[in-house]
Amino acid sequence: MALHKGSHGKAPSDEQRRLALNPFFGEADPTAPMATAPPTHQLPDGPLPPSTAYRLVHDELMLDGNSRLNLATFVTTWMEPQADVLMGECRDKNMIDKDEYPRTAELERRCVAMLANLWHAPDPETAVGCSTTGSSEACMLAGMALKRRWAARNKDRYPATARPNLVMGVNVQVCWDKFCTFWEVEPRQVPMDGERFHLDPQAAADLCDENTIGVVGILGSTFDGSYEPIAELCAALDDLQERTGLDIPVHVDGASGGMVAPFLDEDLVWDFRLPRVSSINTSGHKYGLVYPGVGWALWRSPTELPEDLVFRVNYLGGDMPTFALNFSRPGAQVVAQYYSFLRLGREGYRAVQQASRDVARGLAEEFEALGDFRLLTRGDELPVFALTTESDVEAYDVFDVSRRLREHGWLVPAYTFPANRQDLSVLRVVCRNGFSSDLAELLIEDMRRLLPELRSQSGPLSRKHGPQTGFHH
Repeated sequence: MALHKGSHGKAPSDEQRRLALNPFFGEADPTAPMATAPPTHQLPDGPLPPSTAYRLVHDELMLDGNSRLNLATFVTTWMEPQADVLMGECRDKNMIDKDEYPRTAELERRCVAMLANLWHAPDPETAVGCSTTGSSEACMLAGMALKRRWAARNKDRYPATARPNLVMGVNVQVCWDKFCTFWEVEPRQVPMDGERFHLDPQAAADLCDENTIGVVGILGSTFDGSYEPIAELCAALDDLQERTGLDIPVHVDGASGGMVAPFLDEDLVWDFRLPRVSSINTSGHKYGLVYPGVGWALWRSPTELPEDLVFRVNYLGGDMPTFALNFSRPGAQVVAQYYSFLRLGREGYRAVQQASRDVARGLAEEFEALGDFRLLTRGDELPVFALTTESDVEAYDVFDVSRRLREHGWLVPAYTFPANRQDLSVLRVVCRNGFSSDLAELLIEDMRRLLPELRSQSGPLSRKHGPQTGFHH
């Protein structure tokens, strides 16, 4: 059954259905659509003219928020018109059918090679990788590879049903919780502590044992935009191996930071330069600057990806090696990723990401200057910052701020931190390409206008009604 049931409500009357359509939607006869407005929760009896169907759907979507004002999402909300054209030309190509669309497959291969080079794979020519529908699928594939390698190393000690564990910070994206649930892996999570809002390297190493398939490090936490210390994590695991003999691989979830750090933080060592890093994923549709959905999973060499996970399918005219949870999907996003790589190059990506970081840092300082807020991060790693109200602010809370900004069209999420810091509620602002300094100034102007009203409240409204916004990464 469907997980999302929609809001059926009371069935509309014939009169309501008659008035559901603008008479001008009728191409030849203005009265025609008024008599033929379709039902909303079952298939209509007959077809509609394409222009009428378009206008119906178009008008419903007007009630969606403006994606450019959505400061909750990491996902790309703007691309150049040329990219739109290319995606339109490729949306009918099935990415999985590499024999029928060999040039699309070649562009995918080139993107993998470019990322392997960008992330300092020991030999970019032999690094293996694939496109996915996003980082969630990429994380699932990387986790499966870790588990299968652990099982191969321990096949003489454990039955196939043994339940291993995966170590990570409590701040991981929800896809890692899903991976552990779906693939029967015990999640071992390092809690937050004080002003540390992500994984502690030594605490992670202390959770490892002979049943640990790997440790996940996050290059850009979705909670506050901070980088986890990947090099320090690898050093802690090196020390663990020296003391115990346990050789624990690291997967870097670079969903966002994997396309930021290589351009803005070149001296930061987090990638395949660290021998313990066995795999990395990123989201092409986040700071890779492509519309959703495309992600990438790469392994440092064929050794890290067990061959028995790769399917070779004699299908549609050729032998196709594939490692994916999905099968059919459009090639448009992969083509758009190659377009972005070709269009921008290293210097172009550096300019775009630097602009986003500059906007984030400037906006964070503007919020701090208001006097009511304390910054937890400043947008100087991911172009993302988190803030909370100062301890002496009692008239309102972050949920009130989020609610009031939504009235002005801004989507700024408010949420409570997880285990050990559930006392801390924050706002998070994500700055992406297309969110300019002009838009940032409009946001801060709206914030200034709202503050007098918020300060005049008798107390946070969430105490009466509960928080009205949530956090979905």
